[in-house]
Amino acid sequence: MPSPTTIILFHSAYGLRPAVHAAAERLRGAGYEVHVPDLYEGRTADTVEDGMVLKDEIGREELLRRAITAAAPLSERGLVYAGFSLGGSIAQNLALGDEKARGLLLFHGTSDLAEDAAVDELPVQLHVADPDPFEPHDWLNAWYLRMGRAGAEVEVHRYQGAGHLFTDPDLDDFDAEASERAWRAALAFVAEL
Repeated sequence: MPSPTTIILFHSAYGLRPAVHAAAERLRGAGYEVHVPDLYEGRTADTVEDGMVLKDEIGREELLRRAITAAAPLSERGLVYAGFSLGGSIAQNLALGDEKARGLLLFHGTSDLAEDAAVDELPVQLHVADPDPFEPHDWLNAWYLRMGRAGAEVEVHRYQGAGHLFTDPDLDDFDAEASERAWRAALAFVAEL
């Protein structure tokens, strides 16, 4: 019997909060092995502003180093990289650098790409609010084109009128209907990998 798909799920700028654990449990309930590294080492934020302060305090390079350290022992399995907002940005960076990556599942966030980024038909699914102040249309259109040029197979799901972190029930951004639609599509996506 093949081993279950392994997913590494990165938290948003708010840190490793209950919504991230709940998302991991949802994925585990569907039969996947899920790892949720704590890139903030136990710290969490109550507001997006506080989260940005934490992110900046730790620094992007250190966050990526911590993420790579968490993913490296698992990468031989062919990971599905996933993340929420900031965590999506981190997941994207790691997936594009891992030739064994099986997929990339992004909730609420993307990252810039290196000009020479190249993957071999990496399946990518993005779930994003429409509009989203952190992921404006011009940015997303350019991102989509660059991901395609890099060799990714990208599908984008937009959620009209939802808040930025619409899958987190503990935030004002939460949109139950959009969250359920996103999770149905996400679980179908991972099942096909």
